[in-house]
Amino acid sequence: MSQLMSHRQAPQIHPTAVVSSEAELADGVVIGPHVVIEGKVKLGPDCVLRPSAVLVGPITMGCNNIVYSGVILGERPQHLRYNDEPTSLEIGDNNTFREHVTIHRGTAHSQVTRVGSNNYFMANCHVGHDCTIGNRCILTNGALVGGHCVIQDGAILSGNSAVHQFVRIGRLALLSGCSATTKDIPPFFIYQGIDNAAGINVVGMRRAGMSNEQINAVRQAFRFLVRDGLPLPAALARMERDLGNVDVIQEMLAFMRRCPKGINPMRDRHYFEAA
Repeated sequence: MSQLMSHRQAPQIHPTAVVSSEAELADGVVIGPHVVIEGKVKLGPDCVLRPSAVLVGPITMGCNNIVYSGVILGERPQHLRYNDEPTSLEIGDNNTFREHVTIHRGTAHSQVTRVGSNNYFMANCHVGHDCTIGNRCILTNGALVGGHCVIQDGAILSGNSAVHQFVRIGRLALLSGCSATTKDIPPFFIYQGIDNAAGINVVGMRRAGMSNEQINAVRQAFRFLVRDGLPLPAALARMERDLGNVDVIQEMLAFMRRCPKGINPMRDRHYFEAA
């Protein structure tokens, strides 16, 4: 054990960086030129902060995260009623934050903004206060997420898309480029345009290892919800009756039965279901 400890690399801090005396830096952390770490910031092993990144505590960050130039994490939320309450940002492991990403800490509403693990935040995307981001999500360049949102595992927000505050995005759902949603997006759905269900994310489901039975059940559920024009309660009842033995259908039902923002399954005729 003592031999292993001797091989661990102490944090490397560039002389131009400004690091708070309250910061806790684990072994292998690299702090680049002109980085600013303000307040209580705890960085796990092997995190890398590229030049001019800014972290404002309280922040807790796991291991193997890389924060690129111009990123600002944990700054005060953009909320008119925020009154400097001691809120925080919690980040898991193996996340990538590309240039000029901004993620704000929580408000007194929930106290914390949470980011899971293995997410990829591309340049210029923004996550607002009190959000929860799951694992393995991708936020593409310019994607905007309002406050109090929940983005479940494996979801993708395409370039210059926007998610209204308090919205929930289901697992493996996809919001297309330059699209926006003010309603919850069910798991596995693709939304394109404004609040418009355009299909299901078959490619994403296959990459996630879902079976043909599961994918076909989601296809059928999409038809009940969108193509057949059934009222939502009737569509959910039919999903439960005809497809309820499939686990992913139970996941969809549980999601859609607690949607404070509601869902909008309208579908324009010129869109076609993903193959």
